Amino acid sequence: MTTPVCLVIGAGAGIGGTVGQRFAKEGYHSVLCRRSDQEGLDRLVGSIHEAGGAATGFLLNAVEENAIEDRVAAVEGEIGPIEVAVYNLGAQIGDRPLADTSYKAFELGWRMATFGLFRLASSLFPRMEERGHGSLLVTSATAAVRGNAGQHSHAAAMGGRRMLCQSLNAQFGPKGIHVAHILVDGAVDAPDTLGKMLGPEQFQALRETRGMEHDGLMLPERIADTYLHLANQHRSTWTHEIDLRSFTDRPWWNH
Repeated sequence: MTTPVCLVIGAGAGIGGTVGQRFAKEGYHSVLCRRSDQEGLDRLVGSIHEAGGAATGFLLNAVEENAIEDRVAAVEGEIGPIEVAVYNLGAQIGDRPLADTSYKAFELGWRMATFGLFRLASSLFPRMEERGHGSLLVTSATAAVRGNAGQHSHAAAMGGRRMLCQSLNAQFGPKGIHVAHILVDGAVDAPDTLGKMLGPEQFQALRETRGMEHDGLMLPERIADTYLHLANQHRSTWTHEIDLRSFTDRPWWNH
């Protein structure tokens, strides 16, 4: 019997890596892809092996031509069929006024958030369609539904991601492919994202005042539970869009 594969694009030390660990615990071979930090990737893969799971890691620059397409083909040919794909690439370049947002920076957000997802679906969905099943779980952000000042690139990119998910779902849902758009509406207790944005001292202070036992920061382990639930949903009750936040946070539509 072939081991099912969970391909994670954007497998850092936050949501992506933790989702990979969760699926490996459930018997998947987790293929973890991240842009940089071979040492961190090796630690993540090693932790899965130590827990008795199966995992492989690759450095992958998703904006490079054919990088996503070649990785999908290699995984399908050398490891096994991709039953679940997790697209977890962020596209946040920080708050920038319009005048400080270069064409290159704006386009980079689109390439990471929208075009990369399009390329993944283009290379993977024909294979899933032939098999008659599969799941694509897409991490998204508040910017997909609300544009704020200084978020020109991010809001445009993530809004495009959301609409692309809707279009993919409309075409491929009836063919057995589950597309879920997961809106992360809050701060995640993740050193690779929030930690880098705030810096180590401010990040630790935030964890001590809002996170940890306070549950005011979203825990990657609990987010991963939701991803696994979505992948296991019966097709008669598929969730297409879901938004997650801490119990202490106001939802995006209220502020």
